[in-house]
Amino acid sequence: QVQLEESGGGLVQPGGSLRLSCVTSGAIFGDTTRAWYRQAPGRQRELVAAINEGDDTRYADSVKGRFTISRVAVSNTHYLQMNDLKPEDTAVYYCKVISRSSPTSTTYREYWGRGTQVTVSS
Repeated sequence: QVQLEESGGGLVQPGGSLRLSCVTSGAIFGDTTRAWYRQAPGRQRELVAAINEGDDTRYADSVKGRFTISRVAVSNTHYLQMNDLKPEDTAVYYCKVISRSSPTSTTYREYWGRGTQVTVSS
């Protein structure tokens, strides 16, 4: 059974930094994409950043230049380094992994963590 566990959230002042971690346990298969999403109160969940096995990355326009997604394959962990945080970054942050359903499958499965709260406030 695949499980994702986030850590690193908390309360930070505007301009501060946080680093989120997401550890994946259980068997996942190839062609994996790892991502971070966030959901603020009253808003839809949105993609923040994603990284694939080739280390290609993409970011929401609102976080470009401030956030960096990275991964460490050997430990099945991915990270979100968040710098110059703003009050509008306040949200619950979720990690997500998309991978093949089996080593030879052409279908994919999605896995989500439970979320970690990030609050940016003075």
